[in-house]
Amino acid sequence: MAVVAAAAWAGGDDRRIVVETTVPAALAGAALVLAALAALALLLRRSLDRAARSARAAADAAAQAEHRRFLARLDHELKNPITAIRAAVAATGDPEGPAAAPALRAQLRTIDTQPDRLSRLVGDLRKLAELQTIDLERARVDLGALLDDVVEAVAAAYARTVSVALPAAPWPLPAVPGDPDLLFVALYNVAANAAKYSEAEDLIEVRGSEQAGSVVLEIADTGRGIPPADQPVVFEDLARGANARDRPGSGLGLALARTIVARHGGDITLVSREGQGTRVRVSLPAHESHA
Repeated sequence: MAVVAAAAWAGGDDRRIVVETTVPAALAGAALVLAALAALALLLRRSLDRAARSARAAADAAAQAEHRRFLARLDHELKNPITAIRAAVAATGDPEGPAAAPALRAQLRTIDTQPDRLSRLVGDLRKLAELQTIDLERARVDLGALLDDVVEAVAAAYARTVSVALPAAPWPLPAVPGDPDLLFVALYNVAANAAKYSEAEDLIEVRGSEQAGSVVLEIADTGRGIPPADQPVVFEDLARGANARDRPGSGLGLALARTIVARHGGDITLVSREGQGTRVRVSLPAHESHA
């Protein structure tokens, strides 16, 4: 007869449960072999988990690096065509001159605006790529004051009123650590989308709350909403809803917002009903987060 002690780990807190019993020697040997196999299986599973996490991290890093290289190539390749278009327009003379036919003037004005549009698009793409790797400023950001600036900017650009409801009792929202300029860009892009894709009589609201160590902002509107088929991709580069083609835009506003929020350790999601409106939820940690 032999005394066999079987040990098992309880949960993930390194505590062990040990059970001892008296069994025949043959069974004791078998039990020891099974225990050794179980231990090896546990070690193998943990090793595979670590390898899978490392592989995913490496794949993500490679994809981001390739994305940045693509944007750099795009920037380089578009510079020459943009310069050529501008030179060609300039060589045609004054499109507003008396010798120019009305149709020609209209065509030249249209052509003349496209290089500027392409330049802005390339600049935004470059910013998006840089945001994924640049070091961020870390300051205490008062979201109430920041939202005042966002509301003022939306009013100036779109002549729209944005109502803001933030808690004052029993205490105001805590500050969040981050880059105030970039957080302004993220929140402005979301609020500007609400203004752009809604009408003058529609409502735009910003609500704030504190939830489990995070500050949550909701930017909601009663505008046209986003078609269901487009909602899964609205945060991707250059994505635009099928019902947004009548308004100017590059499809980068929400992509920039997503990247900025992610670099601050936060999360951004949305829900939308076509014809009723959209609610974008931005969650930012109210404590230091290293991105």
